[in-house]
Amino acid sequence: MKFQERIFQYISKKKLFSPGDKVLVALSGGADSVALLRVLLELGFSCEAAHCNFRLRGKESDRDEAFVRELCQSQGVPFQVIHFETEAYAVEQRISIEMAARKLRYDWFEKMRQERNCRVIAVAHHRNDSAETFLLNLVRGTGIRGLKGMAPVNGAVVRPLLGVDREQILHYLTSLGQSYVTDSTNLQDEYVRNKIRLDIIPKFQEINPSFQNSLLETAERLAQVEAIYRRGIEEAMKRVLSDELRMDIAALLREVSPQAILYEWLYPLGFNASQLDDIFRGLEGECGRWYEVQGWRLLRDRDYLILSPAVSSEKKYRLVVERFTVAEPFRVPADLRKAYLDADRVMEPLVLRKWQPGDRFMPYGMNRFKRVRDYLRDRKFTRFEKEEQQVVTAGDEIVWLVNERPDHRFRITEQSRNILVLSVVEM
Repeated sequence: MKFQERIFQYISKKKLFSPGDKVLVALSGGADSVALLRVLLELGFSCEAAHCNFRLRGKESDRDEAFVRELCQSQGVPFQVIHFETEAYAVEQRISIEMAARKLRYDWFEKMRQERNCRVIAVAHHRNDSAETFLLNLVRGTGIRGLKGMAPVNGAVVRPLLGVDREQILHYLTSLGQSYVTDSTNLQDEYVRNKIRLDIIPKFQEINPSFQNSLLETAERLAQVEAIYRRGIEEAMKRVLSDELRMDIAALLREVSPQAILYEWLYPLGFNASQLDDIFRGLEGECGRWYEVQGWRLLRDRDYLILSPAVSSEKKYRLVVERFTVAEPFRVPADLRKAYLDADRVMEPLVLRKWQPGDRFMPYGMNRFKRVRDYLRDRKFTRFEKEEQQVVTAGDEIVWLVNERPDHRFRITEQSRNILVLSVVEM
């Protein structure tokens, strides 16, 4: 089967796009992306090209840009280019150069896709890339999702060359007499993916010349298994999650594979395998332990695992004060979101603040003081809820534990005629 026929069949089988769709081709100038552009044009697809100059390889980066510009002019393909200060962006975002380049290019590709009215973004990953991704994920540690290889479709990004390998791509370019540029860094053993490509895969092929095909066949089977697994996880999540941030520990432990459910809930948020093992082992231990990653905290509460943003957004609240007078005894509404107090007993000024160690008040209905800490503990507040609890004070006295209880000393009685109403709203 000709190279062109293979690509057309793969596009049709995977339903990547239709003949009438316009395709934005991510064109680096390397063999793979050049072959992708040429074969799509041969097949009659309407294409535009987009090229990123990351300013990472000096004259070589400029050479690549000049090459793709000339190629697009010769093929009559509309061409878009952008220059990035990749190193500066990586430092600013505190990420690796590779991650910075990936984010910059895909964000820009999507912007160009929309502006140029293209249906999809076509990238030139092929079978060898998929095999490398499988091994890369295996080395770094991954769930079953990471062992599927590359997906033909990921949102608006499609991969028409996943049905062919590098050797077939080079043979196709030779048949066309089409040149391409070579990124010198791809020939150097300095990045993890290159180590896999240049060192590890050749070693496996010495043992089994069909290693790459065997690996990809395994990845395809795992993709089918993952679809079944994903459905099972989704159903289990419904059983164990009270909401997106709260997991019922007892319900989790009743599941067939609680560790897998815990992994799928927390791993995408940045919790690593070691932390997940600690969290699982701690499920039957004492409550109060908490774990933290960038962006999130996880609390092992009494009956639940509770997620909360790691860095508090420091929500700001405003105290709303209302006053009115009544001619007869006032019946206090049953509303914890408001405090109804005898205005004649409350001294100004009123202050809204978070509770502090040592704070105490006389909860409504009681005739003795109680520490706020003890009250919150008895009410089984989580650590996160305790951190956010507010009080309203008048002088040195707490008049209201916000949204919980007013202080008994400032309650409404039958003799009260001047009514003070407090509520708190988020700013």
